[in-house]
Amino acid sequence: MDEETFPEELADALVGVQRLLRRRLRAGLTVPRLRGAEVELLRLVEARPGIGVSEAAKELHLAGNSVSTLVNQLVKEGHLVRGTDPTDRRAARLLLTDKAEARLRDWKRRRVALLSRHVTRLDAADQEALRAALPALRALAVTLHEEAEET
Repeated sequence: MDEETFPEELADALVGVQRLLRRRLRAGLTVPRLRGAEVELLRLVEARPGIGVSEAAKELHLAGNSVSTLVNQLVKEGHLVRGTDPTDRRAARLLLTDKAEARLRDWKRRRVALLSRHVTRLDAADQEALRAALPALRALAVTLHEEAEET
């Protein structure tokens, strides 16, 4: 693989793995599936309970009105609670419901099980290569995030 084709091949591999993960995790769901942006928002609220809508929009690199629409839908479905900020009554603070917490736990459990099944099918060298690549992939995510913050 040469330097010229590496970025495209890396992007294709990452997108392919993510797409297959999403498809496989949707299979067998007994509840309506959540869209990718909905899951991202729920995971963000899980990591940062009480986050505001505008801060969530900035973190997810989405327009504020798009996140407001997601919040309204997730509140309606019983996944989010929109609380009032005690220091600024006009601002909303987002919290997960028990339903959302259970859904995220189940999603994480199924995702780990799926990946574990497939990683263990790889030979030891490929498993080690994936482990060794994790720090570089995390660093790549940081630089992509930083660039998005600058724009």
